[in-house]
Amino acid sequence: MPAREDMPSTLKRSPKKAQDTYAETHDSAVREYGEGERAHRTAFSAVKHSFEKVGDHWEPKQKRGPSDAKAAGGRDTKAKTAGGVDANASKQHLMDIAKRLDISGRSRMTKPELVEAIQKANARSDRKARS
Repeated sequence: MPAREDMPSTLKRSPKKAQDTYAETHDSAVREYGEGERAHRTAFSAVKHSFEKVGDHWEPKQKRGPSDAKAAGGRDTKAKTAGGVDANASKQHLMDIAKRLDISGRSRMTKPELVEAIQKANARSDRKARS
């Protein structure tokens, strides 16, 4: 399967179910739209409905569904993506993720600030894992 050969490193460090979701959706999107960015975006969108990005990998979400306003609004929405962070999760869930990622100042953060801090921590974890 072509998608498995070029799978992003964050998915290679994730559960098999996340990898399968990405690969199957990517391969289907390639047949539908052709190889390229659209196929990758479609595959990541499918992953984001069942998984959230925590550090340098993806973990199952507590509740399946769109992870942010962009995912809920579809392709033509102007809303921003949360980069794999489940922005629709409860503040307590985001606090738990922030604690696992050792984000300082989390107790004083608003929900949008927690989402942004988790995004930044995830990016740091990705860079560290790649080196």
